[in-house]
Amino acid sequence: MTKATNSTSLQALSNSEEFISRHIGPNASDTDAMLKLLGVSDLNSLMEQAVPESIRLQQGLNLDNAVSETDALAELKDIASRNKIFKSYIGQGYHDCHTPLVILRNVLENPGWYTAYTPYQPEISQGRLEALLNFQQLIIELTGMDMANASLLDEATAAAEAMSMAKRSNRKNKSNVFFIDEQAHPQTIEVVRTRAEFFGFELCVGNINKIADSDCFAAYVQYPGTDGAIPELKPIAEQLHNKDAQLIVGADPMSLILLESPGAQGADIVVGCNQRFGVPMGFGGPHAGFFAFKENHKRTTPGRIIGVSIDSRGKQALRMAMQTREQHIRREKANSNICTSQVLLAIISAFYAMYHGAEGVKKIATRIHFSTKILAAGLEKQGWKIRNGSYFDTLCVEVDDRQQALMQRAVDSGINLRAVGKNAVAISLNECTQQHDIEDLLSIFSGGAFAEVFEKLEDLAVNKQAIPSGLVRQGNALQHEVFELYHSETEMLRYLKRLESRDVALNLSMIPLGSCTMKLNATAEMLPVTWPEFGKIHPFAPLEQAEGYLELFDQLERMLATCTGYDAISLQPNAGSQGEYAGLVAIAKYFKAKGETERKICIIPSSAHGTNPATAHMAGMKVVVSPCNAEGNVDINDLQAKVEQYGEQIAAIMVTYPSTHGVFEADIRDICALMHSIGAQVYVDGANLNAMVGLAALGEFGGDVSHLNLHKTFCIPHGGGGPGMGPIGVKNHLAPYLPSHPLQDIKGTKIENGVISAAPWGSASILPISWMYIRMMGKEGLTDATRYAILNANYVAEKLKEDFPILYTGKEGRVAHECLLDLRPLKAASGISEEDIAKRLMDFGFHAPTMSFPVAGTLMIEPTESESKAELDRFCDAMISIRKEIEAVEKGEFPLDNNPLVRAPHSLDDMLENWDRPYTREQAARPLPYLHEHKYWPYVNRIDNVYGDRNLVCSCPSIDNYVDEE
Repeated sequence: MTKATNSTSLQALSNSEEFISRHIGPNASDTDAMLKLLGVSDLNSLMEQAVPESIRLQQGLNLDNAVSETDALAELKDIASRNKIFKSYIGQGYHDCHTPLVILRNVLENPGWYTAYTPYQPEISQGRLEALLNFQQLIIELTGMDMANASLLDEATAAAEAMSMAKRSNRKNKSNVFFIDEQAHPQTIEVVRTRAEFFGFELCVGNINKIADSDCFAAYVQYPGTDGAIPELKPIAEQLHNKDAQLIVGADPMSLILLESPGAQGADIVVGCNQRFGVPMGFGGPHAGFFAFKENHKRTTPGRIIGVSIDSRGKQALRMAMQTREQHIRREKANSNICTSQVLLAIISAFYAMYHGAEGVKKIATRIHFSTKILAAGLEKQGWKIRNGSYFDTLCVEVDDRQQALMQRAVDSGINLRAVGKNAVAISLNECTQQHDIEDLLSIFSGGAFAEVFEKLEDLAVNKQAIPSGLVRQGNALQHEVFELYHSETEMLRYLKRLESRDVALNLSMIPLGSCTMKLNATAEMLPVTWPEFGKIHPFAPLEQAEGYLELFDQLERMLATCTGYDAISLQPNAGSQGEYAGLVAIAKYFKAKGETERKICIIPSSAHGTNPATAHMAGMKVVVSPCNAEGNVDINDLQAKVEQYGEQIAAIMVTYPSTHGVFEADIRDICALMHSIGAQVYVDGANLNAMVGLAALGEFGGDVSHLNLHKTFCIPHGGGGPGMGPIGVKNHLAPYLPSHPLQDIKGTKIENGVISAAPWGSASILPISWMYIRMMGKEGLTDATRYAILNANYVAEKLKEDFPILYTGKEGRVAHECLLDLRPLKAASGISEEDIAKRLMDFGFHAPTMSFPVAGTLMIEPTESESKAELDRFCDAMISIRKEIEAVEKGEFPLDNNPLVRAPHSLDDMLENWDRPYTREQAARPLPYLHEHKYWPYVNRIDNVYGDRNLVCSCPSIDNYVDEE
């Protein structure tokens, strides 16, 4: 094994394998000790016990050997250098911008922010929860709506979510028609079209003047339009409301600094993307889609909402509100399959607004708009016609048959413009536009050097009224005090540090979450994300300017195909949920092409991943649940009965492998064969791929399609709840049905296949992370990572099984990469719940395992290969210590209502009060010796969820609430 290499050959002495030993936690001596505890001689023996022989690969991965961090970075830098950074004026929802360096270094490049998990445990997530509340406040104020969620994946998918929410929230209007503005961005139209097809909606794309004549349940209007015109929303809203239809607005956030808010004009839902608030374009992502709405929609809103509550001491505390709406809990009854936000990018945009403040952001928006008016004045002076009399940052110039010549002249000057139809050119200015850029643009249109007096153009611009007087926002958009406190770098730096210190992330301790694979996100993997060669490319730039990206995509697709046994990969889905959807859409398109339109049933075992039922519902399929047997495996007899019952009505089965019960099912080949015997497809959820790479392959043992969570197995960090990436792998017969895109040529796809995400290759700028991981691990390192993931999980299971029974194991008594602790007997005997244990772990400095999923009354632990034996032992010691405290409750030594578990977590406030508890302060706060060396203090005590739901507040409280706490 790579970790145990002791050779003194030149190859062994080189640093090409050094990264592997830094990624994988246990060293050689630790490995021996762990194997000894498990009673096996070596890792191969353990793999033989844990992984069924029927699925094991007979040969290694067909990948290159590992290279060092230095060599991998140099290789990637060479690839990146093939990208050409042009001045981008393409627009269409993506704009060049400046990321304030204090935010770049202390958030985007800071593992304290990017390695945090979704804030399901709010007591140790108060920092990012406050940042997300700030984001919601930003969106509420910009849009003029009552509420906003904590972000969605991108603008186009947010628009699709708004369409479905408008339908389910409006029982009066029986229409199935959804009207979409022809001035909506093309990528938005196509994503909405794909969703509408499977919901059974009729999509009508047309001029907004036709909305009054349309029998629709809702209409989507772009504000400003994709060619720059600013529509008046109020009369449209009135027309729609008169027939019980809703108005959805796709808004540019920077324009909303100067424009009257959609909410003030009657909008019901407002969506958009916060990319231009300090987030690099990154060839398409990741960016934060926003979603704002009227309060009466709060119970049907997709995604997450951050709310204000109190803790057990009455102190203000934040949490995810209305968590019962989470999609993995509601399953096929979910509002959508979205259980991912874009937290890291959302909070960057909020910090951007806070750093600049109301006046600063207004200055930026005003400069963009004034620059656009100067450009318009110069173009008109040259004799060009501007199509629209109103605009914010985008001019549509009528150019007749000179379009191609102008576009080429711009490219020759290192500038990208946008062709509109065959006789117009659009120019979208941005935060980075300066005087010399305007002069360059005017030179392109004049065909010679800039020949105007710039000051005269400025004078002309001053007198231009490009925003209709009735649509000019009165006063500043950002009124809350939180936008006025952190304008100096010193104050912003300290604020960011203060929030970071309130959270538990991977830079503090192990996060042992089952099914979420919180593993090392190595520094070398993260460095390229902020390289300008990746960050400053517009997603719709000519592909000859993105040769580096195309090479990266090609190499990564081949790497992922090799790791999974599939024939083709699509990188478009920008979350695991989107990957699931893309996979089922491909299956549906495949059957449609074959004429087998009767296939509408999707079988989902009860052990499958939680979003699967919601995804099947979104893809227009009927969910039929297949139970598991006493061992936690799919009940083959029941599955056989369902095949006999439904036959060729079955389109697919969605099976998670290894299952969320933490075991490899020996019958997986039989399950796949049974489905294939009736022509159905097998969707294997790739959430648990970290237990298979190098040992087994999804496509080899029977999978037809899988999504691959790059934010799990392939090291893209979770970012506090996003970004994620969920590419799909397919066998050859499904490859012709992979997602397409209206604005870029994705090889081998057709637009009829559907469009899943706003950007052609999803969140392209984080794909270098996975490329770096695979390149530095190589074929042996990736296989070792899998072996050690299984070793670490079995080591934890072995150490804890006497105190916490393991619910499910494989035939040889082993688990896969995660294990389920059965707490139900303990709860029955002591009254202590899984939540009490989760909160108590915070006092030990640990994030809790996954609670009550997939089985109520359990904890699901996934240690990952990156954790050392010392960290695993520390976690196990904490769990064993907690078990002793439970035993004390069982014996009556602690009362059930006053013990270290039910009063956990313990804050500094607890330590400073008069102590009248039946346990000591030391036992409360430092129950194990290692806590004397370093102690994490939860910022709040246990949060009152009932209070939060009864008093739902999802915007920033008065700043006095924060001041009182300091």
